[in-house]
Amino acid sequence: MFFGTVEKPPRLSEFDLEVPEELVADHPSKKRDGCKLMVLDTKEETIAHKKFSDIVDYFKKGDVLVLNNTKVYPARLYATKDRSSSKVEVFLLRELSSDLWEAMVKPARKVRIGNKLIFGDGIECDVIDNTISGGRVLRFESSSEDLHKFIDKNGLSPLPPYIKRDPVAADKKNYQTVYASERGSVAAPTAGIHFSNGLLKKIEDKGVHIAYVTLHIGLGTFKPIMVEDLTRHQMDSEYFHVPPETATIINEARAKKKNIITVGTSTVRTLETVVVSGFQITAKKGWTDKFIYPPYEFKMCDKLITNFHQPKSTLMMMVSAFSNKDFVMRAYQEAIDKKYRFYSYGDAMICI
Repeated sequence: MFFGTVEKPPRLSEFDLEVPEELVADHPSKKRDGCKLMVLDTKEETIAHKKFSDIVDYFKKGDVLVLNNTKVYPARLYATKDRSSSKVEVFLLRELSSDLWEAMVKPARKVRIGNKLIFGDGIECDVIDNTISGGRVLRFESSSEDLHKFIDKNGLSPLPPYIKRDPVAADKKNYQTVYASERGSVAAPTAGIHFSNGLLKKIEDKGVHIAYVTLHIGLGTFKPIMVEDLTRHQMDSEYFHVPPETATIINEARAKKKNIITVGTSTVRTLETVVVSGFQITAKKGWTDKFIYPPYEFKMCDKLITNFHQPKSTLMMMVSAFSNKDFVMRAYQEAIDKKYRFYSYGDAMICI
């Protein structure tokens, strides 16, 4: 008996594309909503070119705009090893408890279990363990509140590895959405950076509901896929929270057949993690390692706002799952031809 064929996922190499180095944005647009916007009509497979401020035209009264309100903290610090003058870069990945942190350190070979790292202003820690990813577990001797204040004052913005320049003071504001409120990310939900307070007000004035989820983005978002077979790739787990008010807003809109418009791949992963039926989500908090790649049937995303991502990245694969992969690759090539700016500080697209 023939039951039809099952579409196989594409291979890693099918997402390869050469992005000219000069198109990698190392600074944000002068105005948050002043960047370019590519509009991908996923049904007609047509491409239009707009400004990001035009995005309000793609919303209707009663639609829901879902944003990730995670807040980036300035995670990159510098310390010296006890009884030496050796400088150590410490990249704080996540707070495990009130005094324990997971971190990456450079140079890793010189930082061993038993070392003490001294940051200044009374802030110091002991290296108590190694992690399977090559990092370290640090135990701080100061209170969580004092440490957070020190991080905010002395830490540098955790810019992505493809931005080659050093962080500057302005990055603490620029590498952050205007609605960031829940501290916990070491990478920004960059599609949201394009929204200004004025643009959000215009969207609300149109009768669009704005709802928030939280997903704390870790360094795994930049981790390269090392296997050609996508089914064998394992995503890093990231903490998420969908509050009850957000679940209510989305479920009521779904019942009225309104559009759910998601901003960024982190928002999509969160919503697709908490789907309990084809048209409802549940309020929930926990950890997700959901990996979305073609073929995939989206249940909580009718329109997707995102940036131009690194080729062969999990982020690019999610966009390709939302649309036709070949169409997305063609759109990326057109973006290159028309000198769009790429990656975290770059231009944006909306898939409709």
